[in-house]
Amino acid sequence: MEILPANLRDLGGLRRVEQACFLKDAWPLLDLIAVLTWPEIVRLKAVEDGQMIGFIAGDPRPSEHLAWIATVGVIPEYQRRGFGRALLQECERRLTQPRIRLCVRVSNETAIHLYKEEGYLEVDTWREYYNDNENALVMEKIR
Repeated sequence: MEILPANLRDLGGLRRVEQACFLKDAWPLLDLIAVLTWPEIVRLKAVEDGQMIGFIAGDPRPSEHLAWIATVGVIPEYQRRGFGRALLQECERRLTQPRIRLCVRVSNETAIHLYKEEGYLEVDTWREYYNDNENALVMEKIR
């Protein structure tokens, strides 16, 4: 496994990751292009056997003294092998803000468990946040 910077040449791989991970909530093409080109975004890909199998994007917001993990996903057949944790840890390392937040479906117990293990705490719930009206749990890590 390698964790590498992602760029616009990774658009096809990112589309595959999004579709595999977020059937109901995959980002549209313009959002994917934006996350791969916006100057301040920390964007990393997990690569196995030459193919992108995971992605994370961190959005630093220095004026708010925090950063948001905008998206993180690993293709299902590669999950539970440490790729998501490695992406999260490397993204956190590259973000300089003292607080990092993310949103996760309240039903995604596996991801919530990982985030808690990595030091994130539940700070809020956003009602009907996802396309199917499922709530989002907002989690925050203070370092």
